[in-house]
Amino acid sequence: MTVKLLAVSAALVGMAVTGAVIPGICDEAARATPVVAAAATPVQVAAASQQAAPDFTGINTWFNSKPLGIADLRGKVVLVDFWTYGCVNCVNTLPHVTDLYAKYKDKGLVVVGVHTPEFPFERSASNVQAALKRHGITYPVAQDNDSKTWNAYRNQYWPAQYIIDQSGKIVFQHEGEGAYDQIDRTVAGLLNVNS
Repeated sequence: MTVKLLAVSAALVGMAVTGAVIPGICDEAARATPVVAAAATPVQVAAASQQAAPDFTGINTWFNSKPLGIADLRGKVVLVDFWTYGCVNCVNTLPHVTDLYAKYKDKGLVVVGVHTPEFPFERSASNVQAALKRHGITYPVAQDNDSKTWNAYRNQYWPAQYIIDQSGKIVFQHEGEGAYDQIDRTVAGLLNVNS
């Protein structure tokens, strides 16, 4: 066994043991990273500073909505959900995202799905439209075929959720499946409603 092969093997074993993930691969990176809390509600806070949410850029097609911009959504709580319909982990999160949208859309939540393809067949607008129908998605979805919004957010995972407060700051970030209760509590806290 060569030294290089031995080093790669050791790194892979180390990643498996620690639960680390390879960026850009559709897998569960179930790590919640709250970045900042906005109101005086009991939302978990990390030491990171507030970061302004990047705008939606390079969008090929908008589904279920006219084109949206982050500035247009000021005063709303926004959940940006990066996904692709061919990713099983993304598909597993969709019922939670659609339920959250149904629960809070009339209280000030806007969900924007950002469909960023991992594979060439996921670039087809008709395939994305069929996936929206199949999963009952009625919230706005931006087709990000050139990964420009993905890159603006410096995103690395499918799925990934970013919660943006009413002033346009990212206050919560999560990669992978899970943390559904924490996401719900964060949205409810920002909207000042009981979850």
